[in-house]
Amino acid sequence: MSLKKTLYAASAFALLAGASYSETTVTIATVNNGDMIRMQGLTDDFTAQNPDIKLEWVTLEENVLRQRVTQDIAAKGGQFDVMTIGTYEVPIWGKQGWLVSLNDLPDAWDADDLLPAIRGGLTVDGELYAAPFYGESSMVMYRKDLMAAAGMEMPEAPTWDEIKAAAAAMTDKEGEVYGICLRGKAGWGENMAFLTAMSNSFGARWFDENWKPELNGAEWTATVNYYMDLMNNYGPPGASTNGFNENLSLFQQGKCGMWIDATVAASFVTNPKDSTVADQVGFALAPDNGMGKRGNWLWAWSLGIPAGSDATDAAKKFVAWATSKEYTALVASKEGWANVPPGTRTSLYENAEYAKVPFAAMTLGSINAADPTAPSVKPVPYTGVQFVAIPEFAGIATQVGQEISAALAGQQTVEQALDKAQMLTSEEMEAAGY
Repeated sequence: MSLKKTLYAASAFALLAGASYSETTVTIATVNNGDMIRMQGLTDDFTAQNPDIKLEWVTLEENVLRQRVTQDIAAKGGQFDVMTIGTYEVPIWGKQGWLVSLNDLPDAWDADDLLPAIRGGLTVDGELYAAPFYGESSMVMYRKDLMAAAGMEMPEAPTWDEIKAAAAAMTDKEGEVYGICLRGKAGWGENMAFLTAMSNSFGARWFDENWKPELNGAEWTATVNYYMDLMNNYGPPGASTNGFNENLSLFQQGKCGMWIDATVAASFVTNPKDSTVADQVGFALAPDNGMGKRGNWLWAWSLGIPAGSDATDAAKKFVAWATSKEYTALVASKEGWANVPPGTRTSLYENAEYAKVPFAAMTLGSINAADPTAPSVKPVPYTGVQFVAIPEFAGIATQVGQEISAALAGQQTVEQALDKAQMLTSEEMEAAGY
């Protein structure tokens, strides 16, 4: 279908969702990243089709968003009609009956077009409990010009040792260019998302098959020491406060030789409106350590409807619009194909125009390479690549992340941080009855 025809189909799509609404307000909680900000700027298209639905936005930093929506849904507070939530929350909350099933979205929305890995992470017992806005894994984004100046080439599938060598070669602290930028900000979805994925490639796991923590074991110790070596020698100053948005800004300003983070960042580092190095960015798979696992994750930022919403029908109409093929076409028409939300639909990766985007194939390959059912080298009792899919994980991993961030800031040793992490995790798991 041509772009023009696809856009024309948007108005027809709106009719498929059914009833009209009278002065209905839909309150949407979302994260302050670029794709979500872009969506807010395009909602005139939705309100033109639905003049009797008013949208109200609550836009929050990632850690704050997670805290607010978790508190609200657990308490049945009813503050929000649509929540931006991730692959961690959806199966847990769906199983607890906290989310509205989306199995009845219009046929035109085409649930069968969703990538199996993404759809599977949002489905419980055959019920889809959130619609993916974008899907992601993680990969290496690097400066081709700095690699060339160092006389090096980035392999398509690098090892951690090759990453360290490249970081050393590209670091020029006097010129404020740092060989590598990685997440250091504490949070289960910030530094611990990166470190948990990294640890998989070092053979580590959060728990053994009997749910006993292994955080001060040899594999986690090797992971965190390697991370500290990279960050302390080749990373930017103040890295313990840097999360996704801070590192994105550093990379766009030309201050990072490499950045290992979400594949969704590719459109922002290659956009000449925002990035001073847009024409010099290359991509590679997340590193491995020769053990058969790469340090990449699997995630989808998705739109879910809490069971306490009093505007469920209107919320479904918005969710269907924001996660549709028609919305993708709308973004392409306004911003270009490189800026459409990636990683959710098979049809996007079959699109000849999108195939020309330099990071499209690497993103899809990274998503397909992540296996939530077997994330580590050793067998584990849990699912999840950069998280453990149990309700207790968010609290535990946030505390662990604080200890590791403190070590990165020089306030304690890696051994001290991991011993504390082991103790607090053991106490929390014992209290939870594992």
